[in-house]
Amino acid sequence: MTLYSCSECKNVYPIEARRWKCECGGLLDLLQPESDTTCSSWTSQRSIWRYASSMVGGEYLSGWRSITLGEGQTPLLQLDELEPNTYIKVDFMMPTLSFKDRGAAVLVTLAKRLGAKKVIADSSGNAGTAIAAYSARAGIDCDVYVSADTSPKKIAQIEAHGASIKTVRGTREDVATAAQTAVEEEQVYYASHVYNPFFYEGTKTYAFEVYEQLGKAPDTLLIPVGNGTLLLGAYYGFRELLEAEKIDHMPKIIAIQAENCAPLAKAFEGQNLKGKPVVNEGTLAEGIAIASPARSKQIVEAIRETKGTFITVSEDEILVARAMLAAKGFYVEITSAINYAGYIKYANSKDEVIVIPLCGAGIKSPT
Repeated sequence: MTLYSCSECKNVYPIEARRWKCECGGLLDLLQPESDTTCSSWTSQRSIWRYASSMVGGEYLSGWRSITLGEGQTPLLQLDELEPNTYIKVDFMMPTLSFKDRGAAVLVTLAKRLGAKKVIADSSGNAGTAIAAYSARAGIDCDVYVSADTSPKKIAQIEAHGASIKTVRGTREDVATAAQTAVEEEQVYYASHVYNPFFYEGTKTYAFEVYEQLGKAPDTLLIPVGNGTLLLGAYYGFRELLEAEKIDHMPKIIAIQAENCAPLAKAFEGQNLKGKPVVNEGTLAEGIAIASPARSKQIVEAIRETKGTFITVSEDEILVARAMLAAKGFYVEITSAINYAGYIKYANSKDEVIVIPLCGAGIKSPT
């Protein structure tokens, strides 16, 4: 039986709709007997649900067929002919145009299974859009809390799915606090892509797809990090593949942050286990402008365990990288361009096999 387990005090709790953190305030992870998941029973489904047998808590996810929008199985392409060992995973080719659909599909499937009539989410834009879309598909009411500075295009996309927008003036952390207060006051389901560990059961399918498309594990993953939903998902997925002896090594994870908001890079450089809150000095990469990531300890540990590192990039470097990607045919949102900016600064070897995600479509950005 799957349980929630506190990452701090190790208390365990049943999976139920009201629980989103431990009584001690700690983050929740999933605890399930190892024999209950397998990497040997993948199906022919052309979506993330091909890997349902590898999702922890699968007994709560059997209703996915009424929720799915066809998310996953995105292309893996060579960057260009001159760099044949560098691949881009086009994860903006998703129903709501970002990788967040991987986790949202799983999280909303769980919410419906638990009988939720309404969900509340907080987001910089993409996660809110994904939760709104899948909630609409599930027939669940949805409120999405966002910063007042969120891209108008992202807000319009959220509203198009019938969700109610709640704007908050302040930091990304202020937005999360407002949503959490509303969750407690209304006693409704908190569809958090950060706090709910089921979200990562969706994002770890990124690793499974890369493995199948390459036929092996890459040497290196370059991944942008704010709250770490894709980075941790990829780490969990490849770790499970290694444990199942499907691959013979863990890819090195290189995390990319904006210079103007880089709490995790600073923690890593200072040999700290947990990031300290920083002041967001303002970055165009709104999707990763997280000054105090809740799962900072887990993110930094994943980087260290894979012998990876952090790269920070300037605002000008992000814009140059976005233009360069567009010139190659890939129009991405500004936040997604930070990946390529990090790649340009990364001193890779000639034979190193690298995978870079293109996380969100360019149409989501204001310009």
